[in-house]
Amino acid sequence: MSAGRYRQCILGTCCVPWNERFEFEEDIFRRSVRHQITSGIRDLYIFGTAGEGYAVSESQFDAITRIFLDETRIDGVQSMIGLISLSLPAIIERIERARAMGARRFQLSLPGWGVLNDAEVQTFFRETCGRFPDCEFLHYNLMRAGRLLTGAEYGQLAHRHENLVATKNSTADEARLRGLMTDAPQLRHFITETGFAKAALMGSCGFLVSFLSTNFTRAIDFFHAGCEQDRVKLAAIASEFEGLIDAFKTAVGDTAHMDGAFDKLFCRIHDPEFPLRLLPPYESVRTEQFDHYLNLMRAHHAAWLP
Repeated sequence: MSAGRYRQCILGTCCVPWNERFEFEEDIFRRSVRHQITSGIRDLYIFGTAGEGYAVSESQFDAITRIFLDETRIDGVQSMIGLISLSLPAIIERIERARAMGARRFQLSLPGWGVLNDAEVQTFFRETCGRFPDCEFLHYNLMRAGRLLTGAEYGQLAHRHENLVATKNSTADEARLRGLMTDAPQLRHFITETGFAKAALMGSCGFLVSFLSTNFTRAIDFFHAGCEQDRVKLAAIASEFEGLIDAFKTAVGDTAHMDGAFDKLFCRIHDPEFPLRLLPPYESVRTEQFDHYLNLMRAHHAAWLP
């Protein structure tokens, strides 16, 4: 495989459950992480946008990281710690503390208070990848940061930093996907559902599972179809995506808008005790909205339930 710096796999997020006082629910979190591992998802991360990495305090970051690393310290399982902050010094300090706990894989997002120019992008990667050569880094390429890195930019960064191993992209744009695959082939590019169905036919890529996490068995089947470049099977599964997306968008409506609000719907599909709350000030999905979503899934997409 061309993208030899990180294995070809499914990358899954771990959402963080909060009780009514917005305290961390450790038992539910541990149960959720174990469930993904036993379901076959062996590469997991915390503190992306779905995992509220932008919202946690430093003490919450440390406590949850420690527990996450404890649960993922299993042969064959690879864990990754997300880093979202407007402050590069805060990101560096989080790497240092998580590294002291045993973490060696990190997910970077560019600071978004001001859009970084080209020189600032170089500084950001020098002060993260360059500062910690014994760690591996994935870059989360999202528009919330104000700019999207291109395949050509990734190729240059990968040449400078051998420990930049992967990217995460939520796009189905074929030109962007082809640029990632051809201009930075040494990196493992993780792509969400709609884009993965296209990118898998261009070469070896990873699958960033999102709304297909309602049924891990079928999600793994979709991933294998991509690895085998099975056009017929990929197209057949992808034909169901519009209906699956409509189900959760219809249920949630125009209320909750953060990624984690949707991902916690998927968590609750597997564990009825998983809370839907997001840390304030962000609006959460209400219980009646989840019930509506579950009824839509049962009525129209039952094969995608566990």
